[in-house]
Amino acid sequence: MFAAEFATATRRIDDGAMVCALVGQGISQSLTPPMHDREAAEQGVDYAYLVFDVPAARTADLDLGGLLDRAADVGMRGLNVTHPFKQRVLAHLDDLSPDAARLGAVNTVVFSDGRRIGHNTDWSGFARNFDLGFGVDSADPVRTTSVIQLGAGGAGAAVAYAMLSRGTAHLHIVDADPRRSEDLATLLGAIFGAASVTSGSTADAHAAIATADGVVHATPVGMAAHPGMAVSAGTLRPDLWIAEVVYRPVVTELIATARAVGARTLTGDGMAVHQAVDALRLFSGLEPDAERMTQHIRELIAAEDLGVPRSA
Repeated sequence: MFAAEFATATRRIDDGAMVCALVGQGISQSLTPPMHDREAAEQGVDYAYLVFDVPAARTADLDLGGLLDRAADVGMRGLNVTHPFKQRVLAHLDDLSPDAARLGAVNTVVFSDGRRIGHNTDWSGFARNFDLGFGVDSADPVRTTSVIQLGAGGAGAAVAYAMLSRGTAHLHIVDADPRRSEDLATLLGAIFGAASVTSGSTADAHAAIATADGVVHATPVGMAAHPGMAVSAGTLRPDLWIAEVVYRPVVTELIATARAVGARTLTGDGMAVHQAVDALRLFSGLEPDAERMTQHIRELIAAEDLGVPRSA
């Protein structure tokens, strides 16, 4: 598997390029590769970011350790890892950053001095987006005394960790599967204190949001393939803030509805940009231009909305 991709990696590395890749299932249309490639080009670096899109039928039996071995052996700088491999990859790493170890999930693997080091830039990407839009680096920081999070999946774990790391006094996590939200609350409660995080089912959301300062949305609802909102429009109010994880489309139905009632909103494209910024920095040692990358992802999404082929 991936003979052509590794042949490309070997050829580009032999030519002096820095080569990285994304590993996951259903990722052929990911915006991460063009973001990395263009930012490296803007900085005058010969760089190639490849895609290892694992067929759904092969995800269960993929030799992930062998794939990492091969990537390291040909001289690649590292790999981004996405669904469904963020937990599976842990068994094949030599060390973890402190945050990745606490979360038990890795989305960035750096090859350095013969070792494989796992990092998690999902949480840091969301945290940076929050800092800029709603937090310490914004013109008007929001209150985070009581925050409701919708969704306790892979993205939800990273986002919840980010919110608690940024000083949220109480985070209530709800999910369609109450056991999943309970497990995440237990994990984070061991890190931040049991009183800092509680859990429930989506049936709790309406009542919980009524007394909350803000809502973090971390479910797939609102994506192009999953239209709609995870909460009813009547739940939203002008003094509530909404932070979104979904970014395709950038203006989800939740964001549009929240804006219509006068609530402050934070779109998910910033998280996508800043996780890529952090990963590119780890791979290359460059200091990426986040504003330039933000403009680029908006151009990419706008082109998708118009049906323009990415190569155009």
